[in-house]
Amino acid sequence: MSSINIGINEQDRGVIAQGLKCLLADSYTLYLQTHNFHWNVTGAQFRELHLMFEEHYTELAVAVDDIAERIRTLDVAAPGTYKEFAKLSSIAEVDGVPSGTEMVKILLAGHEAVVKTCRKVLVSAQEADDESSAALVSDRMRIHEKTAWMLRALS
Repeated sequence: MSSINIGINEQDRGVIAQGLKCLLADSYTLYLQTHNFHWNVTGAQFRELHLMFEEHYTELAVAVDDIAERIRTLDVAAPGTYKEFAKLSSIAEVDGVPSGTEMVKILLAGHEAVVKTCRKVLVSAQEADDESSAALVSDRMRIHEKTAWMLRALS
């Protein structure tokens, strides 16, 4: 493959890619939690939560691909193992099967954590004049803020 020449120096690409790796890890961890909760939710709100969780994990599945491909566009290898994601993610894994109400609280905290990660990555992308990464991260932040708002409305 030929060398990269997109107007962002190697050091800045590395800093942005590192932030995107954390965003990818957070997003993948949240995807996995959401899918797990979709499979295992029970209770009075079963149908509503089951369908909502499916919408959320479907959207996250596309997001992780977009984030990983942006990392690769910056000429950096994207992480792709649970071990790497566990080291990079700010979202803790959940043991057992919580109640539907607890699932909503856990996912709310996860979406808010992703927003905070987005804010950090956005700064480095803007400082390096990397509009493509900034746009991706800004779009992700907007989606997670809206999802958090909707989850908060359930409690």
